[in-house]
Amino acid sequence: MGVKLARKVKQELGDSMDIDVVIPVPDTSRAAALQLSHELGLPYREGFNKNRYVGRTFIMPGQEMRRKSVRRKLNAMPTEFKDRNVLLVDDSIVRGTTSQEIIQMARDVGAKKVYFASAAPAIRYPNVYGIDMPSRTELVAAGNSDEDVSAAIGADRVFFQDLDDLVASCRLFNPKITTFDTSVFDGKYVTGDVTPEYLEKLEERRADCSKLKADSADNEVIGLHNYK
Repeated sequence: MGVKLARKVKQELGDSMDIDVVIPVPDTSRAAALQLSHELGLPYREGFNKNRYVGRTFIMPGQEMRRKSVRRKLNAMPTEFKDRNVLLVDDSIVRGTTSQEIIQMARDVGAKKVYFASAAPAIRYPNVYGIDMPSRTELVAAGNSDEDVSAAIGADRVFFQDLDDLVASCRLFNPKITTFDTSVFDGKYVTGDVTPEYLEKLEERRADCSKLKADSADNEVIGLHNYK
């Protein structure tokens, strides 16, 4: 994935390539960032110290809670950022809260430009197969272009993995697999029975306002689809 993502970065930046260093957002993006830096012929540096006692921020209810948790979770090291154009690599961009805070942290310690590369394609649709993801209205890439996402998270430019490249990379591990669930990227649900009404009801339950104001007496459960 890192190699294919590096080729996309190289293609899109072309002669304006001015990246000085590749820095992963720990921990899950390290493998992709290492491959990417090698393919681009750029230094790889660990620029963030991670507090391992803070959980996943994208599933936390409330924007303010997520923002504060990112700051508690990561600390940027000025020596790796000062006066450099950096390419940050993360596994994905969901709401954009984490990405926005991380980019601002990089700027706060002296980065000149901050590019942001996602090892996953743009997440534009909700998951209905068991992952507690936000509603579509909260996904930063939903209905937005790459330029819109860049502006929303404060990056100089954002790069998303192409879906075909992601599928090809995963298939290398087992060529016998012919179909992957890529619904969060392309909105094509493999079970074929996910209706707009179901998604609308699911979004109502998953939205931040619903999470924060949920009535404990409401015991209604929306079933999750199982793919067999």
